[in-house]
Amino acid sequence: MTKFLSPAAFFAWIMAAAAARADSGYAGMAKPWQLGFQPPVTPVMQQLYDSHNLLLVIITAITIFVLLLLIYICLRYSRRMNPVPSKVTHNTKLEIIWTAIPILILVIIAIPSLRLHYYMERIVSPELTVKVTGYQWYWHYDYPDNGGFGFDSYIKKGDDLKPGDIRQLSVDNRMVVPVNTNVRVLTTGADVIHSWAVPAFGVKRDAVPGRLNETWFKATKIGTFYGQCSQLCGVGHGFMPIVVDVVSKEDFAAWLKDKQKDAGGAANANAPALPKPVTPAKESPAAKPQAAVHKPKPQADTDKTPHDNEGE
Repeated sequence: MTKFLSPAAFFAWIMAAAAARADSGYAGMAKPWQLGFQPPVTPVMQQLYDSHNLLLVIITAITIFVLLLLIYICLRYSRRMNPVPSKVTHNTKLEIIWTAIPILILVIIAIPSLRLHYYMERIVSPELTVKVTGYQWYWHYDYPDNGGFGFDSYIKKGDDLKPGDIRQLSVDNRMVVPVNTNVRVLTTGADVIHSWAVPAFGVKRDAVPGRLNETWFKATKIGTFYGQCSQLCGVGHGFMPIVVDVVSKEDFAAWLKDKQKDAGGAANANAPALPKPVTPAKESPAAKPQAAVHKPKPQADTDKTPHDNEGE
């Protein structure tokens, strides 16, 4: 016989989940026993989180109301309690109420939802731009506003994993951004459609070949945040993790300087060698070719007439 979860065990499970969530702090990944979303670290995700909580309260209240109403109707209008059924088919007041209340609920939901939608899609003044290109099956990051350097980001597998790395989430090169900075993210695909998504940021934007999509975020907490490709892109779809390091502005400036230096060194190393200038050898005067002397052609005597020529 199947044993159901006892109330005490269920309560203990809820408390453990709440404790795990409290201990997780602002870690940018899902935790065991976690309930709900990851802790928000951007203004957009904070508003998404608040909107989700509002909807949760509304749908819970509706579900409880409908359940109680059904129980009441089943008891009040059962055959035993109501042997002679009512023949009323219409009730104008009741019909107005059950039409107006759902409309009011939808308006309550629509106003903050539309406000949030426009907030997410608004054009911000970017302080940093990162171009993200999806490949099968890795990511490429470019920093066009800071020297134009770029790098690939591959998943770490097998022996590449080090202590502290997370299987299926750690990468060899992480995207790095400064804290409290408006970051514009440009996404595109090089082969098929991918999707760049980081749950803690509230960001999910498709990377479509031949098209440049745009989104933004502003991380308010320092830490490491994880995401994954959220669009089926082939056999390696599950092996395209995303790792974003949010650091202080001082640390970002130092990281940026190192990357620019590495990019400059790599560019110089890959540059083709210039041919050495050829110095012409000195020639002796005897070896120099003599200039050709052109003798003038004898001019015909124009004073002679044809008759003179015949006399000669």
